[in-house]
Amino acid sequence: MDDFRREVMECRRCDLCQTRKNVVFGMGDPHADILLIGEGPGAQEDEQGLPFVGRSGKLLDQFLDCFDLARGKNVYIANIVKCRPPENRDPTPYEQEQCIGWLYRQIELIDPKVIVCLGRIAAQVMIRDNFRVSVEHGVFYEKDGRLIMGTFHPAAILRNPNHKPLAFDDFAKLRDKLEELSQKETER
Repeated sequence: MDDFRREVMECRRCDLCQTRKNVVFGMGDPHADILLIGEGPGAQEDEQGLPFVGRSGKLLDQFLDCFDLARGKNVYIANIVKCRPPENRDPTPYEQEQCIGWLYRQIELIDPKVIVCLGRIAAQVMIRDNFRVSVEHGVFYEKDGRLIMGTFHPAAILRNPNHKPLAFDDFAKLRDKLEELSQKETER
């Protein structure tokens, strides 16, 4: 993972490299059962070089803590793009295309049991291009032999607190799914 990280830190595949302060590679347990994927870094993430460190990250950590999950313990967090889009705009399809190979390599190295897409952009890239978080959140899909679920992005929850109980239920479903997978492994 360290050699791969050094390679990503030198990336110049798209124009986002010209305005970034830091590449936001990702963080957490490199052998995690859960990979959380956001769309891209915000201002604080760009400043610190770490994913989900602002208000959204604090909310995400609270959700994780409720289910005995934590970055570095049993979760890894990454993004669709590794550099901050200016003004926190959505990453363009071209930027996503240039960066997605890095994420696929992270998935291969981490080999998570479950991927959770935080928000519309991540879910549309990882699950299906017409994925609708408001309708399909908390539903598990199987893709390439892995379970993938979409849920609300923490920033969306901060903007609309009505989504909070829905996202909480999604994380409860995640916990239940992990227990189910663990039980199946034990039975083998």
